[in-house]
Amino acid sequence: MSANRLSLRPQDLKQVLNRYLERLREYREALNRLNVYPVPDGDTGTNMTLTVEAVVAEIEAAESMDEVASALAHGALMGAQGNSGIILSQILRGLADAFRDEVDLGTAQLVDALDRASAAAYRAVGKPVEGTILTVLREAAEAAQDADTPEGEDLAELLHRVYRRAEASLRNTPELLPVLKEAGVVDAGGAGFLLLLVAFLEEVTGTEVPLPPAIFSVSAVRLAPPSNSEEKTSIADLRYEVMYLLRADDDSTGDRLRESWSELGESVVVVGGGGIWNCHIHTDDIGPTIEAGIALGRPERIKITDLLDQAADEAFHQEAGFGPLAEFANAEVGVVSVAVGDGVIELFRDAGAQGMVIGGQTMNPSVRDMLDVVDRVVAADVIVLPNNRNIIPVAEQLDALTTKRVHVVPTRSVPEGLAAMFAYLPGGDPGSTAAAMAAAVEDVTAGEVTQAVRDAATPAGPIREGDWLGIVSGDVRVITSECGEAAYGVLEAIIGESSEVITIVTGIEADEAVTDSITSRLCEKHADVAVDVVYGGQPLYPYLFGVE
Repeated sequence: MSANRLSLRPQDLKQVLNRYLERLREYREALNRLNVYPVPDGDTGTNMTLTVEAVVAEIEAAESMDEVASALAHGALMGAQGNSGIILSQILRGLADAFRDEVDLGTAQLVDALDRASAAAYRAVGKPVEGTILTVLREAAEAAQDADTPEGEDLAELLHRVYRRAEASLRNTPELLPVLKEAGVVDAGGAGFLLLLVAFLEEVTGTEVPLPPAIFSVSAVRLAPPSNSEEKTSIADLRYEVMYLLRADDDSTGDRLRESWSELGESVVVVGGGGIWNCHIHTDDIGPTIEAGIALGRPERIKITDLLDQAADEAFHQEAGFGPLAEFANAEVGVVSVAVGDGVIELFRDAGAQGMVIGGQTMNPSVRDMLDVVDRVVAADVIVLPNNRNIIPVAEQLDALTTKRVHVVPTRSVPEGLAAMFAYLPGGDPGSTAAAMAAAVEDVTAGEVTQAVRDAATPAGPIREGDWLGIVSGDVRVITSECGEAAYGVLEAIIGESSEVITIVTGIEADEAVTDSITSRLCEKHADVAVDVVYGGQPLYPYLFGVE
């Protein structure tokens, strides 16, 4: 026990945060795989990693405890990505508030910090749900308070006790949240927070903390994994996202590329047919993933994204050269929309948007990314359309960070965002315009189609990697082997007796024959409903639907 640190100095706190980032990088994919639905999205592990990337970059030059704490709070706020990143940022800011006026950190300071972090995280969530990161954090803070005299125990004793309580709380999350129990997983955010306690404990003791493999192994994150899935070796630090279109005439191309890529990374998605395939993978081996495509056909539109540096790249989520139409450039009320896909971007531009943040599934922008675009808009009042439920909490941070007045219309999908634009009044009262846009969203029911990136046991039933998923309001409604059947199943779920217009937004991997089949079936069964097919060009989601 004598080798343990009795207190943490500013440089030690910086090392804790660097350790935390290393652990998040190591287990990012394992955390992602804890998410209930296996859709290609900005998952918990990725969002938490990118948030802490921004923190570590911010604290690099800080020296005193006040400087480190201030940089920690600012980096966490500006770098937060997605819902999990926002909650984590509040936790880190709570710690920073407790540390700011201290010379060094002992047991009393850490007890206070965990209590403040828990309070800040609960305040940040409109409707707190138990069985999530909030529960794990709260019970960890309560464990810290258990000592009658915190000054009477050293940091290692305190942290060991807190860690044990947090791990037990994490294991219990499925008992508190039925959706986790049905899927056979623990809460991903809670697991990410446990790694922060690990970083503190390892810095204080100088020894590595063994983690429960049932939670942190990529191949064993599910408590009841599908019986037909082969155990995979844990793949850590998958740094790059590689995407390209592959032209090849052989109908077996998709299966052959999936097989080639199976040993190169995770989140493998290969979809298409009829001579063209859309390909996506997270990997450390860029060259072999491209060479595998060359061996089968002709890769085009190759895009490589550094997932770990993505948060620090201020231009990543900004549309190069985007400019509003002349008639909207100097509008009194501006609109900033979040979207991806050249066709989708043009749809928002044509409807009057003044600013565009590139983002959506797999590409959740940070607070800083969105703030930069909001501040460049001419208007003093700016309406923000997140167009993704995971981006709404990020958008809600903006108003307090700018001299502009920011109004968030909480759109959860591109079809909802486009519906909101129909009610946009460039010269209207800002509050009334935002309210009218929000009301327009209520008249839309949205759905989407994507392909499962991994096996999962879900409340909707067992899902196998490669299955097509039909999603309505964030919930999987259809699981099938055919893209067209998933699409039509979604439409049947959202078309009602009063429906008048169906908008189909096609992605880059949408098949023309499938699209024709969908529209033909709609015309036969719903002849009184108008069908509008528009090109969106969004990746990974071949079909987005809006029904009004």
